[in-house]
Amino acid sequence: MQRTLLFIPHEIGPLPILGVGWALGILVLALLVRLGWAQRQISRFGGSKGEDGPPTLGQVLAGEGLFWAAAAGLIVFVLPNVELKNVAGDPVGMAIRGYGVFLVCGVMSAIALAAYRTSRAGMNPELIYSLAPWVFIGGIVGARLFYVIQYRDEYIGASTMETIKNMLAFTEGGLVVYGSFIGGFLAFMVFTFRNKVPLLRFGDAIVPCIFLGVFFGRLGCLLNGCCYGGRCEPGWASLQFPPLTKVYQEQLTSGELLGMDIDLKTGKIQSVVPGSVADELGIKAKDVYEAGDFDRRPYKTADPKLPEEEIVPGWMMRVSGKTHVLSPEELPERALPVRAAQPISSLSSLALCIALCALSLWITRTGAMMFIGFASYAVLRFVLEIVRVDEAGQFNTSLSISQWVSVVVLTLSIVGLIWVYFIRSDVADGSDAAAPGVAS
Repeated sequence: MQRTLLFIPHEIGPLPILGVGWALGILVLALLVRLGWAQRQISRFGGSKGEDGPPTLGQVLAGEGLFWAAAAGLIVFVLPNVELKNVAGDPVGMAIRGYGVFLVCGVMSAIALAAYRTSRAGMNPELIYSLAPWVFIGGIVGARLFYVIQYRDEYIGASTMETIKNMLAFTEGGLVVYGSFIGGFLAFMVFTFRNKVPLLRFGDAIVPCIFLGVFFGRLGCLLNGCCYGGRCEPGWASLQFPPLTKVYQEQLTSGELLGMDIDLKTGKIQSVVPGSVADELGIKAKDVYEAGDFDRRPYKTADPKLPEEEIVPGWMMRVSGKTHVLSPEELPERALPVRAAQPISSLSSLALCIALCALSLWITRTGAMMFIGFASYAVLRFVLEIVRVDEAGQFNTSLSISQWVSVVVLTLSIVGLIWVYFIRSDVADGSDAAAPGVAS
């Protein structure tokens, strides 16, 4: 539950790190080293510029210039805009999020396993490295779009630019696995069509690898405090999240964290937990909870080097005509226990990856593993949604949007398996016709 793994300060000494500062200087130094190495290679060849000689400095700049320019633009114009600010609005540095780090770990591990499995399937593993950018971009776009549509009210800012910035901040959380599957699969289909790669055979090789990526991704969710489970008793399968996480704030605003059971329709307090914060404040059953909101007064005395998002606010509430003000120190240090949904989801995805890889040694019917993988995750995700409570029911039912998608995916996967085994007669077990990128 460590949202920020590393914090890069805004400045060191007289210069900022981003913008026109240390990072740009390091990039320029790296470019000079690269050009110096190229010049050294030219000198070793006696200044030869023929076809067999090393590229000239002009050729190096022509071939790599776009990369260096893009890196400079990222450092000078893009990254300064994602720096965190203090309460005065001054930049204090950039956070390296645990969610983003584990997202990258998930992508890299899935690519490595996919390259291995593709090679074992008799296909060129270079296909994976060509496919990876397509699936990564498609998956991120699909995952973020799915989440933003589902929670669109949370991303509306004071201006259009602020709204766009909120939507693009995906490394802080807010990606839906099903959205990434849909976006990534569409990109996968476009790639296989453009490169004339056998879709079913390629899919059999890479689908189990997706769940290795989910394994790392859910660990990122744990650090970020999202995708949490429902309330439960303390135990080995429970977690208690710190302030500033969504589950803590939801328990606080509902009164549950303070020990109150409030009737949401009438505002009447049904009961008060003995020894709770509410009990110590003298709040009793049958009192009326009138209003509650965060107290931002601690922001005024906060350290200016501290990002605004890391300041824990207090809490103000009005109960039966009396106002109660609680400082951050008077609030509980942790949220009430919730089910450990993220570790459960992470470990179950790893188990699914291992099981599918093992199963692929026995099931050789082309296309079967791809549909089995999709069907297995649909069942797994449907069950996991029972553990989680962060998604509301849809279409006037108790089923969350992910459970509805699971039903659709499971149905389509079963149809796919029927098609592979009983209808498509032109596919022999494990023996698609050779295609570009397939080893002979």
